[in-house]
Amino acid sequence: MQDALKNKIIDVCNKKIADKGENVSVSFYAFFKNKNDNPELFMEAATWWIKTHKLDHFEKAVKIKNLISGIAT
Repeated sequence: MQDALKNKIIDVCNKKIADKGENVSVSFYAFFKNKNDNPELFMEAATWWIKTHKLDHFEKAVKIKNLISGIAT
C-alpha cells in the first residue's frame, strides 16, 4: 500500500477517534471524497480492506489504524 494512502488512513482514523471516541467505526469510503477522482487508489484501499483483511463494511477506527501501523490487534 502506498505511503500516502497509509498516512491518509491513519490521519482520518485519528481525527474520527479524537472527535467521537475510541469506539467509532469507519468504512474505507471514509478515506475518499464523494467523487471518484483516483480510482487506482480507491481500488487499492478496497482490495486491502475486502480481499486482504476480509473486513466488515464498518470496523473500529482503532483496529484499522493498528492494522495500517503494523500493530497486532
